[in-house]
Amino acid sequence: MRVVLQRVKDARVTVAGKVTGAIDHGLLLLVAFSEGDTEEDLHYLAGKSVNLRIFEDENGKMNHSLLDVGGGILSVSQFTLYGDCRKGRRPNFMRSAKPELAEPLYHRFNEILKSYDVPVETGIFGAMMQVSFTNDGPVTLILESRE
Repeated sequence: MRVVLQRVKDARVTVAGKVTGAIDHGLLLLVAFSEGDTEEDLHYLAGKSVNLRIFEDENGKMNHSLLDVGGGILSVSQFTLYGDCRKGRRPNFMRSAKPELAEPLYHRFNEILKSYDVPVETGIFGAMMQVSFTNDGPVTLILESRE
């Protein structure tokens, strides 16, 4: 499982001209799954995401987590995070989980995030989405459940 995490001032996802999810202050999570991802992977990255100390304290140091600052999460499924561009000019997505595996994992991951009592907004799995956001910092991190 792979997550690209961005600290944002605001973020929203639009599908067919309609906003399906939006947050003000918090995290934008771009989420991808691969074969073999488990419930343990979901819990690990959900916990890591909400507890990472990447929000600034009164001294400008990254010392607060999402839980500390009361922010929200916009979670967007993005299978292209497993795109392999080492050969040729077209990405290979063989490491990305098939939709029938990835979709239930995505929904379960969002349920686990909600269990931390944070607002969680989402896109629509498998839809063509437009994501807009204001990266704060910028702060962007890549999280993986396995090495």
